[in-house]
Amino acid sequence: MSRSPIDQYAVKSGTAHTWIQPNYDASPFSRMAIGGGVSAMGVNMQVAVIANRYINLRGVGNFFNYSINNISTNGFAASGKLNLATAGASVDLYPFPNHGFRISPGALFYNQNQATASITAAAGTSFTLDDFTYYSSKTNPVTGTGALGLNTSNPAFTMTTGWGNMIPRRGGHWSFPFEIGAAFIGTPSVNFALNGGQVCDANGQNCVNVVTDPTVQSNLQAQIAKYKNDVNPFRYYPILSMGISYSFRLRGGESKRLGAPQPPVNH
Repeated sequence: MSRSPIDQYAVKSGTAHTWIQPNYDASPFSRMAIGGGVSAMGVNMQVAVIANRYINLRGVGNFFNYSINNISTNGFAASGKLNLATAGASVDLYPFPNHGFRISPGALFYNQNQATASITAAAGTSFTLDDFTYYSSKTNPVTGTGALGLNTSNPAFTMTTGWGNMIPRRGGHWSFPFEIGAAFIGTPSVNFALNGGQVCDANGQNCVNVVTDPTVQSNLQAQIAKYKNDVNPFRYYPILSMGISYSFRLRGGESKRLGAPQPPVNH
């Protein structure tokens, strides 16, 4: 009597009562998986193919957008947007193929992770640049822009570990992979510019243009240097994801399962 491909065990040839675990076909590119989930880089989509019993090749893409409003820093009010968009590939190494543990070196080949903002200093309010206090003009308030880039190294090396095989070696179609690690994105870039307006003394007198005044620009550059120092430790972007995937056969049939008895050939 023939057995279903979804049988949990297979009868070993020649022994009527000896049961062994089936060994599913691990030939290169014979199976594929598609999955999705959520991560620290946004919503992700993943595709994996089997390379051999111990290795999968996996591609992943992430995206997410989020708007922020009225964030206060150093006397400025900022409104902006967080844009996350990455794509990369990994080699998933399974030292114990029948279990889910893996180690995955890889790279981000596309990385557009960044935050951008427009800033204002309301008329008559104070703000600081390099610990020097300025007052935004009541008639010509200060405006500017800022950007934080999380993509200095491109491509960026990644290293992760996790549990769950998108292409289960024990058979079946569904899996729930979990991953943790980091992308080595380099020191984040910081850009901060004052594009218009005037600053004055505490009495609203002696106003100067923020774009052309050398003292204001010098203090601005010193403040940018402080911001760069603050973000220097964030050279590693965390990778933390979980999701669901479905695998299926690309070619061949279950009769090509490794170790399974093959039907006789008639001559």
